[in-house]
Amino acid sequence: MIGEEKIIALNNATIGYKAKTHSVNVVKAGISVYALKGELVALIGGNGVGKSTLLRTIAGFQPSMGGDVLIRGKQVNAYREKELALIMSFVSTEIIRVPNLSVFDLVSLGRYPHTNWFGKLLDEDRDIVEEAIKSVGLKGYENRMVNYISDGERQKAMIARTLAQNTDVIVLDEPTAFLDLSNKYEIVHILHELASEKGKTILFSTHDLTTAIAESDRMWVMLNESVEQGSPEDLILNGDFASLFHSEHLFFDQEKGDFRIKKLTKRKAIVAGKGIAVDWTVKALERNGFEIIDSESAGDVIVIIDVAYPEWTVMHQEQTAKFDSLLSVCRYLNRM
Repeated sequence: MIGEEKIIALNNATIGYKAKTHSVNVVKAGISVYALKGELVALIGGNGVGKSTLLRTIAGFQPSMGGDVLIRGKQVNAYREKELALIMSFVSTEIIRVPNLSVFDLVSLGRYPHTNWFGKLLDEDRDIVEEAIKSVGLKGYENRMVNYISDGERQKAMIARTLAQNTDVIVLDEPTAFLDLSNKYEIVHILHELASEKGKTILFSTHDLTTAIAESDRMWVMLNESVEQGSPEDLILNGDFASLFHSEHLFFDQEKGDFRIKKLTKRKAIVAGKGIAVDWTVKALERNGFEIIDSESAGDVIVIIDVAYPEWTVMHQEQTAKFDSLLSVCRYLNRM
């Protein structure tokens, strides 16, 4: 459940790193964003804009170059290492490949900030590890070797490790980078459920805009000159996504909520019919260089969809042809 407490807060923060010459390389300055209790926050931006640097600064792995980076109202670099490990857990983009390490062993690593000096797991710790494994859908995988499970399953195990660590804040650097489409959605959906049901504040970076828009409560958008925040819908309506990638060949479609390639329209077409087949017919024709219009004029192609059965009728001038697939429609139109 989302609360009003700012668990993560950056106030006019500057991020960067020190070079070997001891000079300071500033990556981004003037960052003022926050994340509330129970929110899933997606961090997006182009390559090299500083997403990983921002996450590592928030996680305390590298110092802030200026301003405030606060975790529960306290400067992150003011925490002792073990104290911070009880509050925040971090998952890197690196794929873990350790021989002879079981899923249970990997997840149990999250308990070490809570164990005694010997690092021995008590029955209570084992119960927490088992529950974490179950929460990410890996029950039955406890004894499987990490090297012999899929990338998606391995990433779930890494998330289970953070659950076993039982921190209020979870930071993940591109957790879906090496996953297929199904696993991308499943991982982000698991993160959203953990945030909303367990009240955790979860921040993750991603290049997958579609998944982030579908599941995130809040998004931080790293632009060249600033970092903007808001709900995915607010950022779409404000036009912030349109500024994300500057390209003469790319634009953000506010209606469809995704980036699209600009295409030169060579011909015009009218699409008539009802049902979901209309939307996909429009997409197919636009991909093939057609501008979809509402009223007929000389030379326009008319595509009629029979909703009783997936059948397309194409009319152009005095020619009429029928097809049973959009592939056939597009091949026909491209030969005209």
